Parts: sequence; structure tokens; C-alpha cells
Amino acid sequence: MHRVDINARDLRILDPLLSYPSTILGRERAIVLNLENLSGQHDAEGAEEDESPFEFRALEVTLEAICSFLDARTTELETDAYPALDELTSMISSRNLDRVRKLKSGMTRLTARVQKVRDELEQLLDDDDDMADLYLSRKLAGASSPVSGSGGPNWFPASPTIGSKISRASRASAPTIHGNENDVEELEMLLEAYFMQIDGTLNKLTTLREYIDDTEDYINIQLDNHRNQLIQLELFLSSGTVCLSLYSLVAGVFGMNIPYTWNEDHGYVFKWVVLVSGLFCAFMFVSIVAYARHKGLVGS
Repeated sequence: MHRVDINARDLRILDPLLSYPSTILGRERAIVLNLENLSGQHDAEGAEEDESPFEFRALEVTLEAICSFLDARTTELETDAYPALDELTSMISSRNLDRVRKLKSGMTRLTARVQKVRDELEQLLDDDDDMADLYLSRKLAGASSPVSGSGGPNWFPASPTIGSKISRASRASAPTIHGNENDVEELEMLLEAYFMQIDGTLNKLTTLREYIDDTEDYINIQLDNHRNQLIQLELFLSSGTVCLSLYSLVAGVFGMNIPYTWNEDHGYVFKWVVLVSGLFCAFMFVSIVAYARHKGLVGS
């Protein structure tokens, strides 16, 4: 904190145990940057030939790492999601639904992470003052210039290795340091390149979300169709039950153990009662189905 003159709250942003959004802050002598809290080694070969200031090279390494990481995660998600969605449309099952649910949850979390990085880059690109604050080499050159005097604070340790690196970075970035203090074109071009890359990653996730939404709409249509078929089947069964109930009513009336004068010596009446009752119930069932079709309650 004493070396680079930053506050404790700036260090909290770098703590991986705390939940902070992606942030790029320009301080007087440092850039406080938090993009996913990734750790790893990166190949720095060819850095000596880079004409950019040291802080921009360090920023570019970080942006390259996070953008490549998020793009790789997006590609991996696309590889798993599209076949799973196609399989779900062909066969709706609990296993396929649970698989798509997990993929959608992962896509939502990944989209939030990509959106945070994109918003931070966009906010930085919209403010020239914030971009100017990231020119640490320019500030250092201004502080050590004859105009400013030689009484500027020495915030680098007395190390030959670090001193030589700073000297090389200062010589390589001399055009940028001594340029216009309001000129942020170099940093703007750097940020725009990675902004386009992270925006392309976000577009991939947006396309995937739209495909998932289309798949959900298709599945809902299929489920509604199955539900309508079940309702039609229930209507047919209910109509048949009503007709059979009338047939059972006639059979119950003639099956009563009550002496009737017309029931004696009239055995031929049985077959006529059965035939007429059956025809009447069948006619009633057909009439109900025809009425339902006429009203559009069932499909043709």
C-alpha cells in the first residue's frame, strides 16, 4: 500500500474470497484490476520488442487471459448444449430435462461473468479520463521531469532488476510518455480489440440462450398437444360412459323382480329391447362426438 499509494479498499477488490464484480481502476501510481481472479503463468516471450508501455503490456496479458478463458468456456458449453437440446426435442425424458437444466444454469452463470467484463470495458472506453488515469508511465515521466522537479516520491524499490526493467519500458514507451496527456488512442485501441472479443463471446451466449428458448417453446407446444389429446380421450370415454349408463338403466328396469302382465308369454320382447337400446346408445354416442367436432372441441 505504501509502495504504490493505494487504499485498503482497493486491495479488497483483489481478494478471491470476496465477491466483487470485474473492475479496472486507475490510481495515481497503479492499476487495480480484477477480472475473474485467475492465476497462472503466461508466456512473455517477445515482450522486449513490444513498443507499448509496461502497464499496457501487463493489462493486455490479463485481458488476453480472461477473454480466452471465457471464450473457451463458451465453446465448451456450446459443444455440450446443442446436442443435448436436439436430443431433448426428439425425446422428452427426465434425464434429458435435467441435463438441459444444468446446462442452462451454467450458461446463466457464464453469461453474468462475461457481461461483467464487457460492462467494465465499455464503461472504461466511454470515459477518457479513466483511460488517462491508466497511463502510469506518463505520470511517472511527468513527476520526474525538470518541470515537476526532482523531489517526486520514489515508489520503486532499489533493485537493479526492477530498475532496468523500468528503464527499458520507459525507453520503449517514450513516444507514448512524452505525447499529449489527453491522448488515449493507444489504450483505446487496445481496449476496443478485447471489447470486440468479449462482445463476440456474449453474442455466442445470447444465440445459445435464444436456441434454448426456442427449444422450450417447442417442448411446450408438444406438451400442450399431448394434453389436448388426453382431453379428447377423456371426452370420448365420458361420452361412452354416459351411453352405457342409459343402457344399464334399461337393463335394470327390465331386470326388476316385479310381476308384469306384459312380461308373460312375450319372450321375443327381450331381443328387441336389447337391440333398440344398443342402437339408441350408439346413436347418442355418435351424436355427442359429432357435436363436439362441430363446435371444435376435438380434432377432425
